[in-house]
Amino acid sequence: MKQVLIFLLIASVFFTCEKGPSNTKLSGDVFGTSYSVIYDKDVDYTKSFDSLFAVINTSLSTYIPDSDISKINRNESNSIDDHFITVFNASKVIYNNTQGAFDPTIGVVVNAWDFGPQGKIVALDSLKIDSLMQYVGFDKVNRVDNKILKLKGAFIDFNAIAKGYGVDVIANFLEQKKVDNYLVEIGGEIRSKGINAEKDSNWKVGLDQPRFDGEQSILKAISIKDEAMATSGTYRKFKVDENGNRYAHIIDTKTGYPSKTNVLSVSVIAKDCMTADAYATAFQAMGIEGVKDFLQSHPEFKAFLIFENDKNEFETLNLNGFPEE
Repeated sequence: MKQVLIFLLIASVFFTCEKGPSNTKLSGDVFGTSYSVIYDKDVDYTKSFDSLFAVINTSLSTYIPDSDISKINRNESNSIDDHFITVFNASKVIYNNTQGAFDPTIGVVVNAWDFGPQGKIVALDSLKIDSLMQYVGFDKVNRVDNKILKLKGAFIDFNAIAKGYGVDVIANFLEQKKVDNYLVEIGGEIRSKGINAEKDSNWKVGLDQPRFDGEQSILKAISIKDEAMATSGTYRKFKVDENGNRYAHIIDTKTGYPSKTNVLSVSVIAKDCMTADAYATAFQAMGIEGVKDFLQSHPEFKAFLIFENDKNEFETLNLNGFPEE
């Protein structure tokens, strides 16, 4: 859903014999996507990264049957670790700030709609939707110390925030190792610190041009420093009704039905990637005017929206000083 950011890897990724700083680049697969980490230290942290990813998966992955969250969703356990607590607490804050637009319990309805890479919308019986919506609402899920209390039928899904949290975990690890310059990316979510030491310039990343044919092309490149960015896009995963209307895989947390939206992509810049990740998803559901209103009282976030106008043409919108380049 969020593989909408392409790195402009203008830095060399191998050690060279030339004088001056050099970067180490590590990459691999994680969380059903890929990761890339660039930093200016001659140490291979692959094993450390793999260990951190494994612990996060054991806590938060709904795709792993024996993870903490899977056991909780099956009502087999209610015990959680520090990773779960961190993501849970952040989700509560963002759920409240967005008046429920970001809601980790909507997964039970998303699963019922069976959003996949292909296919048309098959209408669910309204009684079925109503029966599932009784379990939706993150205010119905509570934490007491290291225990989760929820309705038996509730399903918790942190997929809209977990990749961003994974980015933060790796970034925090690098900072503990006294790495001053890095760029961490997981599935299009990023966090940066310092500069690209090889180029003696800010890190540069590219934003995708929305395309419905599955191809990728860059819309523009921007510079970032000491901040995180996440992007949520609907143009890679949608369904079409019998009238040809496109519906995003974003489910309206108030109604339980897919959102018909002209917003194709939302990129959010924040201090940490977990926060940027969650708000990017929330902003997709809130719509353009809702995002504008929200950001007027939240200057700490920057946003870039790509949407279709009435003529089916792409338009863009920079909010709160999102970088032009």
